[in-house]
Formats: sequence, structure tokens, C-alpha cells
Amino acid sequence: MALRDYLNEQMLGILASYQSSGVVHHIGVVYPRLNNELQIFIPRGHQLALGSLVTVHLDNRTGVDELDAELRVYRTSYKGRVQAVDENWLVLEPLDYSLVHGVRAVDGFTAPGYAFPMDARPEQALPLSHLQAIPPIELKDHDNKVGVLSTLAKGQPHTTVLAFLSTAEDDVFLISMPDTFKALQLRRNPHCFFTIDERAKFTFEQSIEWNYTIVEMRAHQIPTTAPLFEQVRRAFILKNPWEVGFFLSPVLEMFHLQRIGLVCAGQARPFVLDS
Repeated sequence: MALRDYLNEQMLGILASYQSSGVVHHIGVVYPRLNNELQIFIPRGHQLALGSLVTVHLDNRTGVDELDAELRVYRTSYKGRVQAVDENWLVLEPLDYSLVHGVRAVDGFTAPGYAFPMDARPEQALPLSHLQAIPPIELKDHDNKVGVLSTLAKGQPHTTVLAFLSTAEDDVFLISMPDTFKALQLRRNPHCFFTIDERAKFTFEQSIEWNYTIVEMRAHQIPTTAPLFEQVRRAFILKNPWEVGFFLSPVLEMFHLQRIGLVCAGQARPFVLDS
């Protein structure tokens, strides 16, 4: 089956790429082709060129009002290369993707000869969060059950969809298992980005006017022994009660993403890949 059979014939996607000016995020309308190329329209324009490597987060959450503990939506971090550009349009050829439904990979592709770049950067302990208590939660994001984390992997960014908490000060809290790719990348480079969107509330026709927030962040660890850990865990359970079993796992890692600044789509942000 083609990606469009799982994800729909059109959807909104979050694009991340390394450009000479820095890491850039775009919001685009994505049209998967039968051969799994992606035709993408970026309303605000772009500076992507032929051969540019782009990571696109795709999922079929549009129009999905409720999620359950199995996170039964199709989603993927699509690694592609630009093979055609026509003003605000571009076409990506697939290099690598794994399509996940719930907790299971249901489809995937790796182009002949392609391998995700080896990453020899050492893992380092993250700085500890300075927060002693959880700040007031941002109520407008209560219905947004999941957001998209962009980590600065070698070669091209990596994207992951996951549950989150946000505060009125634009702090973001995440919970993960220690051996996940996103946790590994945060320990290699705590500089990251988090995108919050409203797709769970709207049909596609309404969401073409999608309000989204892209936040540049730096990750901090929340030790399991800190009072903040249990405060955040309780808040996660209240927001996502269908995931209580996961949140009560004794081996969780908890991250506090502290805001560096808000980012406009298409805005380049400097970064150091080897930090």
C-alpha cells in the first residue's frame, strides 16, 4: 500500500531541514503520490533547493478529537530529498521512513544505498531543570494531546510525535523511555524544537487556516527524586488519563524543555550540530 492509503490524499505536514543559514521549519500542505513521493505546497515560500534533505512529520490526526492509550493514528518521520522545485511547490523523493500505527510499525521504506548517517557524538548528562514546582499549565493547549518534537540528528533532523504539557511561560514537559531515539538525540544535543498545533480540533477544510506554534527549546532533565517529577506526572495523567499505565512506569525519563524563543515558519535558527 502507498502512504496515501494510510494518511489521506492531503494533509498538513511539519518540514524540518538544515540550510546554510541554520535549521528551518516550514508548515506545508502535503499530497502523497502513489509512488510515495511527496508533493508539498508551502504557502509562505521556501529556500529549499534541488538535493536538499528534508524531514517531514506526517500523521492523520486531522479531525481526530480523541486519542487513546494505543495512539491509534498513522504517523511517520519521512526522510526525503528535494527532486523538483516550482516556486512555492516542491517534490520530495523518499529516502527512509517507518510508518507507525499505535506502537507498531506497519510499513516502511529505505532507498537502495541509503543509510541514516552514523552519529558518533557522545551522550552527555543533561542539565537539571531549575524548576522547583510546576508553573501554571497553559489551558488553551489542554485539548492538544500531542505535539511534534524536532531533534538535531546528524544529516537531517528527526521528528517525533508525543504527549506533552505546556505552561503559560512556554515550558514544555515530555516523558519518554530512556532508550528511545529522541531521548538519545537530546542527550547528544539538547537544542531542539517543539511544534504545537490545533489539528485535533478541526476538519481539514478548517485547518487550512491552522494556528500553530513553533518553539525553539533547550532540554533539561527532571530527576525522579525531585518533587517536580511527581507534580508533572500527575498533570500528565489528568491531561491524558488514557495513558496512565505508561505514565506510571518506574523507568520513565522526564524532560523540561525551556523556551529559547518562538520561531516563525521559514525562519532560520543557528545551531551547532556537534554541541
